[in-house]
Amino acid sequence: MSVRMRHTKGHTGNRRSHHGLNEPRFSKCPECGAEHLRHTACMSCGTYRGRAVIDVKAINEHKAARRAAKLKALGQEVEKESESNNEDKS
Repeated sequence: MSVRMRHTKGHTGNRRSHHGLNEPRFSKCPECGAEHLRHTACMSCGTYRGRAVIDVKAINEHKAARRAAKLKALGQEVEKESESNNEDKS
């Protein structure tokens, strides 16, 4: 069996220099001002490049209905969003 070639720490570092992770890039939504990932729809208002592509209101209503059904199945009280928002403000 032949002897393998040696590699130095510097050579290993040069090879691994491209393995680093980059931070995600965010853009500000022109409609609502929230930050979102570039080239993706804004999840707070549902727009992409000036067009409404996601019905965020319907998604939030569906989530609230599922949450209420789950709490009802567990035998807990279902809090309405308007009541919980009023409690937070006071």
